[in-house]
Amino acid sequence: MAEEVGTQEEVATSIEDVAKVVPRYHVILLDDDEHTYDYVIEMLMDIFGHSMNTAYEMACEVDANGRVIVDTTHKERAELKKEQIESYGPDWRIPTCKGSMSATIEPAE
Repeated sequence: MAEEVGTQEEVATSIEDVAKVVPRYHVILLDDDEHTYDYVIEMLMDIFGHSMNTAYEMACEVDANGRVIVDTTHKERAELKKEQIESYGPDWRIPTCKGSMSATIEPAE
């Protein structure tokens, strides 16, 4: 028996409905004075695949404002990305650096 397929418009509407139901979360990088701009840029490129320009802009924002949204996604991925930030390791450029940067997740509104 053949399965009935909806029109392209019905499928698009269905996808939009699913997106509205799945809660979104921001991954927020928190500033500190123990990591260089180079570290932040490299980390954001490695973990999130951001371009160098985007990563640089985010590094400037976290430095100026104390925090920056680096990704918005579903909760499980947000938690994973937070863990990846917090386990990225110390900045080898600063001998006194003891560990990774900190991050948090918050519901996107």
